[in-house]
Amino acid sequence: MSPVTPQTDPIEDYVSTLAAALHGPARAKARMVAEVREDLTDAVSERTRAGLTYQRAADQAVREFGTADELVVSWQRELTIVQARHTARAVALTIPFVIACWYLVQQAGHDQTWQLPRTAQLLSVHLAGVSAGAALLAAVTLAATGTLARWLPTPDRLPLTVAWAGTVASVSMAVATLALAIAAALGTDWPLLAFAGALAATSHALMAGSARSCRRCARLPVIEAPGSGER
Repeated sequence: MSPVTPQTDPIEDYVSTLAAALHGPARAKARMVAEVREDLTDAVSERTRAGLTYQRAADQAVREFGTADELVVSWQRELTIVQARHTARAVALTIPFVIACWYLVQQAGHDQTWQLPRTAQLLSVHLAGVSAGAALLAAVTLAATGTLARWLPTPDRLPLTVAWAGTVASVSMAVATLALAIAAALGTDWPLLAFAGALAATSHALMAGSARSCRRCARLPVIEAPGSGER
């Protein structure tokens, strides 16, 4: 048998496999992986104090902890819910600013006599409606995955629904940014319109990244582990 080298540390191999398989918010994922490493390290310490070698103690600790695939099944769902909450929070925090931005645009366009600002204002009504719907869904999501989760199970489709709501909201912000940029270039109140466009662009960037991560997490299989039918 070949001698054991530091590169074959069972704990580090296990933790690395787990970290590569999990997807979600970096902070929550790092906390989960750190908990696993700490639990395994404590288990190995107990066994080495009982007289086992480190390698044998680590092998036993990893074997009793369960396979990384089994752990990923339950923990990925938790990470997906955390990501859904992040996306819902991003929507809930940015949408009010965007709606306020549309209000400023409408106020700025009251004295305009040409058509483009009015067209932008008409577009803003529809986009504000989409944004308001996304904000309502975000509020429901935060409640369903927070306080209500103590009594009611979180719907399996909720993370994906939140992801697409964030995607739709981010697309509406991208359209709004373009409309506001054109209006700023042709309007007399261009500083206000330019500020509104910058705010819409920032909101789009925040929501688009979070929604993309949420879609990825929501599409991962978390119901059954590989070989779950075997005992």
